[in-house]
Amino acid sequence: MTDGILPDREIATLFDTGAIAAPIERDADQIQPASLDLRLGPKAYRVRASFLPGQGRSVAQQLARFQLHEFSLTEGAVLETGCVYVVPLLETLRLPDGIRATANPKSSTGRLDIFTRVLADAGQEFDKLPAGYAGPLYLEISPRTFPILVRQGSRLSQIRFRTGEPLLSEAELSDLHANERLTTAQKANISGSGIALSIDLVGNADGLVGYRGKRHTGVVDVDRRGAYPLADFWEPIHRGKTGELVLDPDEFYILVSKEAVHVPPAFAAEMTPFDPLVGEFRVHYAGFFDPGFGHSAAGGTGSRAVLEVRSHDVPFILEDGQIVGRLVYERMQALPDRLYGLDLKSNYQAQGLKLSKHFV
Repeated sequence: MTDGILPDREIATLFDTGAIAAPIERDADQIQPASLDLRLGPKAYRVRASFLPGQGRSVAQQLARFQLHEFSLTEGAVLETGCVYVVPLLETLRLPDGIRATANPKSSTGRLDIFTRVLADAGQEFDKLPAGYAGPLYLEISPRTFPILVRQGSRLSQIRFRTGEPLLSEAELSDLHANERLTTAQKANISGSGIALSIDLVGNADGLVGYRGKRHTGVVDVDRRGAYPLADFWEPIHRGKTGELVLDPDEFYILVSKEAVHVPPAFAAEMTPFDPLVGEFRVHYAGFFDPGFGHSAAGGTGSRAVLEVRSHDVPFILEDGQIVGRLVYERMQALPDRLYGLDLKSNYQAQGLKLSKHFV
């Protein structure tokens, strides 16, 4: 079996062979070029704290210990900020030997500041499923800024399947950049398996550089597009005279990379969620970048990376052009049938600074 991330048609094959199963038919648009969206099941549990099941224990066993109450999602339910919930997912796995998986929040989930992590039986890490895993999946959900409305079938997380070791080495990444131009930076900063991204604090023609999430807002229905006025939920941030931005502790910011990003069709990428070398803040959510993101032939010329940023316990000053994270690249096992972008009417192709699809 060729090393690489499984493309869309191979994910469909996993459904056909029973390696992925669900009690209801999968959504027509559930499979992405290099990942699968995961759907919430019909019930949820409010728990008193986040947890990992640990070796030899199931998530259900731990829920019996830590749950505060159970409630239905069939008619929709509001998840409050500052609370932790665990929801059994519709999808279950019976992975073949040699195929492992990792999960991440969907782009829109991160841009709403919803903290999510996938749990599995006997798991000692979040978001990682070992080769051959057979069992249920659960999603831990903790809204941080906005209360959210979810229901059975809502899709907050996504999963990638891979074989072997598809991660590019530093030399391979340098060669790929030389041939495909992965970033518009004048001189690419490549270290290990990642290429650096820096922050844009110059902004657009109006000087807009980002947004800060407001507190004490109304509820956001995660399944509604273009339904909420931006001004009710976000405070615009404009360019300062010094080209700096002070990150206030525990505030949530949407910013954008200075560089445009390119993911060629034969590759997939992922934003590293935290690099302790770049300062006392973090790019808050890891993110999957599908094959074709920023690819000119897929309508992506000029696509930049939107960054969800938080400071740690102290205020932190960001400067224009400061490195804030790295994009790591992996090989696809094969070209996907469809690329991110025009083929899929993707929400964030050719994007600059952009909030999630929920706001107008």
